[in-house]
Amino acid sequence: MKTAFAIALLLAAAPPALAREGGLRVLHAWSRPAAAGGAGVGYLTLVNHGKADALVGAESPVAQKIEMHASSLAGGVMKMTTEDRVPLPAGGAVEFAPNGRHLMLLGLKRPLHPGDKVPATLHFASGAAIAVDFAVETGAPAAQPMAPMPGMH
Repeated sequence: MKTAFAIALLLAAAPPALAREGGLRVLHAWSRPAAAGGAGVGYLTLVNHGKADALVGAESPVAQKIEMHASSLAGGVMKMTTEDRVPLPAGGAVEFAPNGRHLMLLGLKRPLHPGDKVPATLHFASGAAIAVDFAVETGAPAAQPMAPMPGMH
């Protein structure tokens, strides 16, 4: 009984999921303002309550294409590499955040203004597809603490 109560408290304290499919959850999807014809960026946190999976692509009617990138600092130089798949371990989470992993929205068909929503679909190796809206914000949002998942330390 105590365990069920503790799990209920954890779930109540967790930030709301923007989208979900099976055991996959998308938390706080956001983007920055960008000009039409240029590149935008997508940030989010993927949480996996199910079996191991991987993000293998994304698409949006607002961009000609979306690529998955990882940024890293090597020898004092920021480097960005394209990723074909982003592993999402069972019971784990992957964060797409400034100066790290992110989605590049290339060939924007319209400008992205604060307050806009950018629709996209995330595609996973398991065949799951999650529709998500990226909220366009002017800067990095305040960190939202993620409640620990049962079994994670």
